[in-house]
Amino acid sequence: MAGIGFELRKLMRQDSLLGMLRAYAYAGVIGSGPWVLSILGILATGLLTFSVVTPAAAVTQFQVTITYIIAFSLILTGTLQLAFTRFCADRLFEKRNDLILSNFGGVTLLVTVVGGVLATIAVLWLFPEQSVLFRVVLVAAFVVVSNIWIATIFLSGMKQYRAIVLLYALGYGLTVGTAFLLRGYDLEGLLLGFLIGQVALLGGMLVLITRAFPSRRSVSFELFQRGWLYPSLMLVGLLFNAGVWADKLMFWFDPATGSPVIGPLRASLIYDIPVFLAYLSLIPGMAIFLVRMETDFVEYYTNFYDAVRQGGSLSYIEDMRNRMVATIRVGVFQIIKIQAIAALLIMVVAPDIFAALGISTLYLPLLKVQLVAAGLQVVFLAIINVFCYLDQRAILVVLTGLFLVLNILFTGISLMLGPQFFGYGFLMALAVCVILGLWLVERSMGRLEYQTFMLQ
Repeated sequence: MAGIGFELRKLMRQDSLLGMLRAYAYAGVIGSGPWVLSILGILATGLLTFSVVTPAAAVTQFQVTITYIIAFSLILTGTLQLAFTRFCADRLFEKRNDLILSNFGGVTLLVTVVGGVLATIAVLWLFPEQSVLFRVVLVAAFVVVSNIWIATIFLSGMKQYRAIVLLYALGYGLTVGTAFLLRGYDLEGLLLGFLIGQVALLGGMLVLITRAFPSRRSVSFELFQRGWLYPSLMLVGLLFNAGVWADKLMFWFDPATGSPVIGPLRASLIYDIPVFLAYLSLIPGMAIFLVRMETDFVEYYTNFYDAVRQGGSLSYIEDMRNRMVATIRVGVFQIIKIQAIAALLIMVVAPDIFAALGISTLYLPLLKVQLVAAGLQVVFLAIINVFCYLDQRAILVVLTGLFLVLNILFTGISLMLGPQFFGYGFLMALAVCVILGLWLVERSMGRLEYQTFMLQ
């Protein structure tokens, strides 16, 4: 599924600084995807409308509502993201491309029904005092965003990187623009603007997907057949996304750090802004991940297993294994290096941002902690990616399950210890998992030939 990475490398072969910058810029936008761009959209909408929306609290309510939509849609669709990615990759390998679009239709239908039912129950039970329009738009936005996460699976496998970046620009530009134009309708207007932009983004994704994977059927469910569905990957997706959001939820609902915003939804001013700013530093790290880590690794990975299947020499097989190991090491080092640069840049401008938002500079240490954690999260994603390719699903379950448990445990301890320890729970959970993951990667790569030839 790393097709776009190979296309971006063509830009880097132009032997020019501009070509390299263009490749990494495209990779940064595509690699970070709707996750980071949605954060930018929320912040931009808030900055544009804060002084003109009446009441002003509607802007905060809008931002918090969208954050919850993003969080729970990721957790919900996490159960299908990796499993569906594996299904698509296997069908591409088998040259059965006709099954991909129809099963995408089946997955989106399932996500729409399940997400719609759950969201409807939630808004009827949790938001009885809100308007009917608010509840209808909230349900629709949750369903659309959930389907965007599923559609995003295909983007790294496509070669139309210019169209994808343009689509993102139009989608999130429309999100911010329509929210600004509808600001006179207060909270409902902002949410409706967000929904319009996300519908346009999803519609553009569907056009790209249907062109890339033509099929005679619209909906099918072969993904859920025995032998084609991997429950372990469903569990990994759920555990990882739950782990990413566990500390945020704990800060939101802790009486000492969170405050009510709208209905049962709460937020934590002292925690949310540093976390949001820290996640912006993911963009360059994800660019390195896509162009270097995934693409280079996949090239040697493919050569390794092609040689195994086609009777290549042992020396060539070992050489490809060694190149995979070298790619992992160099990739991790480059991610850490570029994340450090991004973190330093954000630290330089952070005092001015905090002053503009009216946040005390006492929370700058928390931002520094979260910047380190964001860098470790990209490394953790790279480790998960390697084990997905090696089909080490048991290790993936252990790592993501440990991440969730440690994040809850360490975050709880940090809340008890006080403000000077805020953020260290998420950081320590990632640090433990990254160190363990790197050791397991080294161990698995050292035994790769044995596992490949003797355990099949």
